[in-house]
Amino acid sequence: MKTVLFFVLITFSTFAKAQKIDGIYVHLYTDSLKKGTYNYINIDGKLSNGRYLPLDTTDIIFSASDGKFYGNSLYLSPDFPGEKVSIKAVLKSNPAIFKQFDIYIKKIPNPKRLKTMDEILNESPSSTKRKRRV
Repeated sequence: MKTVLFFVLITFSTFAKAQKIDGIYVHLYTDSLKKGTYNYINIDGKLSNGRYLPLDTTDIIFSASDGKFYGNSLYLSPDFPGEKVSIKAVLKSNPAIFKQFDIYIKKIPNPKRLKTMDEILNESPSSTKRKRRV
């Protein structure tokens, strides 16, 4: 039994070494940050076997020029005056691996009410084209 356990541990340790993170990549769910809300910053690690793994604060150290991080989420106050925020994500296990990037702040306010499915489906194509040009 001890021999089997020993071989299992050896196998897992070999597997763990093969899963080293070679690089990190930013995959955002949106094109801009919103004021007064939590904005999730998605960081993926590329493993040595070519697979990707989502990373969180156990793997990454986040910093930003403005706002405050809560886990992977960056909170910006509703009265934030800037146009963009600079973010840096550093791999804890190898600080030489990091990404630094800017994300702009959403300028257009959210609509008061979203259209229903029926309103969208019954909308004429010409009215949609007119709205896009404006």
